[in-house]
Amino acid sequence: KGTGALDDGTIIEELMYEGYGPHGIGVLVECQTDNRNRTAPEIRLIFKSHEGNMDGSVAWMFDRVCFLEGTKAGSFDPEEEAIEVGANEVQKTDEGFEFYGDYTALEDIRKALIARDWTITTAEPSYKPKNITDLTEAQLKDVYEFLDELDEHDDTHKVHATIKS
Repeated sequence: KGTGALDDGTIIEELMYEGYGPHGIGVLVECQTDNRNRTAPEIRLIFKSHEGNMDGSVAWMFDRVCFLEGTKAGSFDPEEEAIEVGANEVQKTDEGFEFYGDYTALEDIRKALIARDWTITTAEPSYKPKNITDLTEAQLKDVYEFLDELDEHDDTHKVHATIKS
């Protein structure tokens, strides 16, 4: 299965689709599919049904980064922790902290966090928007409906958008 082939010989491909969603947000959709000829039109239909399109490139709107989520007990300075492990940015979340760093430093940052007594729940390559698209509450509602529909698609692995997550 690690080769991308299932027991029945089916090959799984990883594909990236990009386009503009409602209100001009940039969207990257990572998919894993056994049939690109089925997946592409289905993803295109979701874009089109929400007044978006897949006609232009939006990859330039994102930086390729490593993304780590984790928790740590006790008292500490999250900014100092990020600096010590080589991460470029740290953000507090409801569940713990998110760290972003250079794409090629994923494993180094993960090991350094573990060595500093962090419990890592996620460590993976990701995309981070360079600029956030400003939207009103009503526009955000449209965007979240669109992103939810993309995320619910059977072949979708991850969705990245130029909105504040």
